[in-house]
Amino acid sequence: MLTRFLRPTSGPSSGGEAPYAHVFNAQGVDVSHGVILYLEDVAVSFDGFKALQGLSLSIDDGELRCIIGPNGAGKTTMMDCITGKTRPDSGSIFFGQSMDLTQMNEPEIASAGIGRKFQKPTIFEQHTVFDNLELARKQDKRVRKSLTATLTTEAGDQIGQTMARIGLAGHADRLAGTLSHGQKQWLEIGMLLMQGPRLLLLDEPVAGMTDDETERTAELFLSLAGEHSLIVVEHDMAFVASIARTVTVLHEGSVLAEGSLEKVQNDQRVVEVYLGR
Repeated sequence: MLTRFLRPTSGPSSGGEAPYAHVFNAQGVDVSHGVILYLEDVAVSFDGFKALQGLSLSIDDGELRCIIGPNGAGKTTMMDCITGKTRPDSGSIFFGQSMDLTQMNEPEIASAGIGRKFQKPTIFEQHTVFDNLELARKQDKRVRKSLTATLTTEAGDQIGQTMARIGLAGHADRLAGTLSHGQKQWLEIGMLLMQGPRLLLLDEPVAGMTDDETERTAELFLSLAGEHSLIVVEHDMAFVASIARTVTVLHEGSVLAEGSLEKVQNDQRVVEVYLGR
């Protein structure tokens, strides 16, 4: 139950320092109970349509969780609620023990350590791979600071390590717009990694990829798990099978089944509403 979580005493401010800044900068994410994300009885309606109804789930720190389900199951709305794009009508969403995401706005949530990748990659196509990663780096983005900023050795090393991790080490000076679809996806993931997220939300990351790119993406995600927590929403069941430890199946805005891939694949309810289609 959420009684074990410490709720903040105030919501987001309209200006100046966010009330959660001391949590972000000094304490980080409190995962002393092992859970990095907790949703309880989350409900969202759009013009009478119940996109989420009583959605409850928890994600352990360092876990790689796959979320599957038919179209309209509530997967995108769930991610919108986690990132602050949509406010739930009711329910609780906590990041660690003390950050109530329903009381935070999108920039605050991103600063807290939650990164989201949409299905279509969003990169700066007229800039090089290196420049994209440098622009994404977590730093003071105020104009004066940006104009006088110089790339430190530490920052250069971070960019180099990120390029190696995402498989683009030999493409530093290449314009991002000339990359293949899969490489663009990896670049955007690298841009998220430059911001030091604790939790990554990845929406259909292998859609449109070649088989080789899909295999490399699976390797990347498995290498990130443990260091980061990942929520992967995907329809490609072969890809899910290659990375899944725990799978959550959503249907009509709530959890239909959860467990190993084998367990959910053999659940007759899942077969009827999703896998059997």
